[in-house]
Amino acid sequence: MAALAAGAVPVLAFPAPGLASLAWVALVPGLLLMQRAPGAREAAVRGWWFGAGFILTTMYWLIPSVGPALPVLAVLFGTLQAGVGLAVHRLLHPPLTARRAMLALVVVPAVWLTTEYARSWHALGGPWALLGATQWQHPTVLALASAGGIWLVSAAVVAVNTGVLIVLTATGWRPRALAALATVVVLAAGPLLFALRTAPARAGAVTVALVQPGIVDDPQARFEASAEATAALGGRPVDLIVWGESSTTADLDRDPAALARLRRLAADTGVGILAGEDARKADGRISKDAVLVSPTGIVDRYRKIRLVPFGEYIPLRPVLGWIAGVSRAAGENRAPGTAFRLLPATDRGGGPLPVGALICFESAFPDMSRTAARDGARVLVYQSSTSTFQHTWAPEQHVSLAAIRAAETGRPAVQAALTGVSAAFDAQGRELARLGTDRTGALTVRLPLTAPTTLTWYDRVGDVVPAAALLVTAGSVVALWRDRARRANRPDRADRAGRAGGAGDTDGTGGAGGQPSVPAG
Repeated sequence: MAALAAGAVPVLAFPAPGLASLAWVALVPGLLLMQRAPGAREAAVRGWWFGAGFILTTMYWLIPSVGPALPVLAVLFGTLQAGVGLAVHRLLHPPLTARRAMLALVVVPAVWLTTEYARSWHALGGPWALLGATQWQHPTVLALASAGGIWLVSAAVVAVNTGVLIVLTATGWRPRALAALATVVVLAAGPLLFALRTAPARAGAVTVALVQPGIVDDPQARFEASAEATAALGGRPVDLIVWGESSTTADLDRDPAALARLRRLAADTGVGILAGEDARKADGRISKDAVLVSPTGIVDRYRKIRLVPFGEYIPLRPVLGWIAGVSRAAGENRAPGTAFRLLPATDRGGGPLPVGALICFESAFPDMSRTAARDGARVLVYQSSTSTFQHTWAPEQHVSLAAIRAAETGRPAVQAALTGVSAAFDAQGRELARLGTDRTGALTVRLPLTAPTTLTWYDRVGDVVPAAALLVTAGSVVALWRDRARRANRPDRADRAGRAGGAGDTDGTGGAGGQPSVPAG
């Protein structure tokens, strides 16, 4: 129970509480419980329940979507953290040596990162509540994300927590000094990288308007609210207008009235409108699309690839379909898209403005934004709707991801939400503007652009950090297995040696004829 409670502590470092500095020590109570476990098995169990507490609290707002399934999912995903408990106990149990302290500073972050990477697989729900996301308001720390993605930030946070644990619990001065030095180096790494690297070179700027109509249940009224806020932008120097996810439930391919209204708005404002379509298509299935509309009609569209588990589809519906009856989980599965594509927007002067438009939950996936940057996106645009979770911490957690994606890719990022939070960030993750959940209307922001050929280290190398973590974790598992095998063989060798030494000794005196034998050597 203490481990379960300790797993809840890190949630205070996430939005909305936003105590980001707490993240650097928030794991210490749980790590201490794992370190002081009476055995390896108990340490693994404590790691498991720590993980369950972490998932349960950071994602508590999913209860409307998954209902009573959330505690079950928390316990299942918590099993991944059992490896953290085992690693902590194996390397940090007292008496602690300098060698084991050094190993722990590498292995414990690697194992933690392996668990984050594993549960980030889309089939398991996707990357949410990654520990590095707690630092979204600190561009100096997010400089690490430009080098190794959010994964490097998570590894740094876990390494510092591990170092603090060693400083607090080690009795020898050597492991404590080593841990203190490592902690200082890791803490300084982000700000040092931020200071030394060259900031993304500016290459022009664009003005983007984010339309936020608020909670409007009726689909037609929601469309009209977005249209009214857009009409008010007429005559203003805007280069792109972005509506939220599901801002229209009309199939714009088959609803000429809705399309005509969007075309008139685009003509009146003089710029393209990126609408969010949530409609049943000609094939009878519902899909979510980002649709770019100009005065002449539909320019292009992108269909959402990665759907929200339970919110937009139920995994293994024949088995888990009952969840829809006790929650707001999807009554039917949405149809996913097949490929990502940039949308060819243009600025007010007619110049190219390729947009990496992603829909809601897709902002959680680092690889999708990185693909958009590598394909030449000038701006990352996220369309969102969090009306189900409006009065929870979910909207703040969601918008924080846009800041991280901006820092990872070196591209400005905006999020337009139906009900908030809508916000904009520059290429280093600094917040430029915000429209909270208590406000409606249009948020207009000037975005400094970077050159289309600008790529961060993370854009170039990809997920090297989690790959390295997987290798370290695998090596640790092999080393543990070999060590246990070696220990298991020691008694056998001793028994064989004893039996060999006593061969031919029939009377207990050790030699023939009752004479004591002389041991060789």
